[in-house]
Amino acid sequence: MPTRVLVPSGVLGLGFDRGALARGVAMRPDIIAIDGGSTDSGPFSLGAGQSKYARAATKSEWRDLMQARATAGVPLIIGTAGTCGADATVDWMYDITCELAAELGQRVSIARLYSSQPADRVAKALQDGQISPLTPAPAIDATGLAAMTNIVALAGAEQVQAALNTGADIIIAGRTTDTATIAALPLLRGDHAGAAWHGAKIAECGALCSTNPTSGVIVVDFDEAGFTVEAMHETALCTPHSVSAHMLYENTDPFILYEPGGHLDVTDARYRALDARRVRVEGSSWVPGRYTVKLEGARVAGYQTTIIAVLRSRHYVSNAKAWVEKLTHYLTAAIAARMGLSSEHYTLEFRLMGVDSALGGQENRSGDPVEVGVLGIVTARTQEEAAEIGKLINPFVLHYPLTEEEELPTFAFPYSPATTDRGALYEFALNHVMELQDPMEAFRLVVTEVGA
Repeated sequence: MPTRVLVPSGVLGLGFDRGALARGVAMRPDIIAIDGGSTDSGPFSLGAGQSKYARAATKSEWRDLMQARATAGVPLIIGTAGTCGADATVDWMYDITCELAAELGQRVSIARLYSSQPADRVAKALQDGQISPLTPAPAIDATGLAAMTNIVALAGAEQVQAALNTGADIIIAGRTTDTATIAALPLLRGDHAGAAWHGAKIAECGALCSTNPTSGVIVVDFDEAGFTVEAMHETALCTPHSVSAHMLYENTDPFILYEPGGHLDVTDARYRALDARRVRVEGSSWVPGRYTVKLEGARVAGYQTTIIAVLRSRHYVSNAKAWVEKLTHYLTAAIAARMGLSSEHYTLEFRLMGVDSALGGQENRSGDPVEVGVLGIVTARTQEEAAEIGKLINPFVLHYPLTEEEELPTFAFPYSPATTDRGALYEFALNHVMELQDPMEAFRLVVTEVGA
């Protein structure tokens, strides 16, 4: 049975064109699916269990989608709710949904799919030989797992299908693969498996597969032989090039994509323009395999304080690297003498904004900046220790001379105080897969009726 999926955007909180959304709703989709996050912005969201997106922006866009759902009369689903998909962010998204249901006068059934994993469950799976490392992957043990602030498993199509089978109007899913929320219904309805996963991969970022990536909204039709994709904005066109190119996005192999329970192979896929706006794709295949789910975990790696100064003197701009090298050597000795800390207890790094702040020693380009920003980053065992180091280095970042013979310089601080305590620094600590006998054994579903 053909299935039409409306994807409003690559992620909730990034924005989409309202007119394009209305055109998508008018095409009578069978489901509205959107992603809620990823690991793109680093480990903080998972470590802290917080969304990176503003609550106000999330609520505003979710309001539009809840109204679109009511108009279309179909399920609305978000995967990886709250950026990281931890239980806390699923509940955060649930609270927003309840608020909107009351404000909009909607009575809705909400299914929450939770993906967080207790450390002891993962430790038991590790002991039983059900955990395998990906590349690269850190070494893990029960002690390390217990130290993680959040662990999630990436749900696949089967877990999303279990949520759909509850008959819920709205599904708020924890961590899922980017494709699972889109592929689940076509697979459930018996559409071509290869096409379901391939079309979901193409649609995962909304209109990124079109000539107008920021417009957001696309519609994908799945059937027994393939899929057809069309962007909804008037100026957005899907072409064989724009569609096929998306297999390269965030994927190490442009032909293979691994998912729970197998992998997608698009080696024999063929992309054909039906007209100026639509592309038809056939020939993708799904290869079943072991049922594993990817695990992601984060832990506290220290606490940070930062400091910023700006060099504008031509003498210091031209010799910024040499100045930082000398300053670092001096401060390392000063911290040891005054605080009794060796370099194994903390890290101090300076990044030269405008010189090599992105690539460091690998930078192969040079320029002639008017000024150079100096970002100092202190990472220590506690916030108090990091803050104390920040205060110790403060006067030297402001005044330290390049040579002993010259006058004492004064650099610019963009704000006062010059130091900022950033709090916990998180790091990713899991890049493994866990084998499951039953797709739902590591996940749980809660269904609630809310609203007027």
